[in-house]
Amino acid sequence: MKLFVTGIGTEVGKTVCSAILVQYFKADYWKPIQSGDLHFSDSMKIRDWVSESIITHPETYRLKLAASPHQSAAEEGISIHLNDFTLPETQNNLIVEGAGGLMVPLSDSEFMIDLIEKLDIPVALVVRNYLGCINHSLLSIMALNQRKINLKYLILNGYFPQDTERIICKNIQQETEIIRIPDIENLTKENIESVTKQLTK
Repeated sequence: MKLFVTGIGTEVGKTVCSAILVQYFKADYWKPIQSGDLHFSDSMKIRDWVSESIITHPETYRLKLAASPHQSAAEEGISIHLNDFTLPETQNNLIVEGAGGLMVPLSDSEFMIDLIEKLDIPVALVVRNYLGCINHSLLSIMALNQRKINLKYLILNGYFPQDTERIICKNIQQETEIIRIPDIENLTKENIESVTKQLTK
């Protein structure tokens, strides 16, 4: 099983959700592009938060500037190309975590959704409640549908008002499974493991 975790935007909890999926599926983890926070990267967070002994595959790009990949790469005189990316070889399940949302630019002409299409694996879309999340969720779902990319899981991360949850869930395909993850106040191995055990799909 291979799964690409993306979000409706930045700071919606992709890495926390990825940690829970890594724990749940006993999967490896791969972050193709790390932009900024190299001192405490997403791969490092996953290793901190997951109680299982897991494999984190090295990033294809480790960029210093905390910005969109195309800007971070340009600052270092680097060009990102889709052909640079290949899924890590593993006999295990694999969770791949993107940067930001679907339309985050990798270059002036290629976007995160293009990388998902190239890797040809199903998607888990992370949604968090905030003003505007319905619009961002439906646009993301529409973009995936237009590319015929399989939305395997819709992850509702945290609390949602009933009206918000209903309209988002009403616009996914029948075969898309819904995962509900509660708010986690303290990000520890113990709390991640506890949430994983209660995971509802």
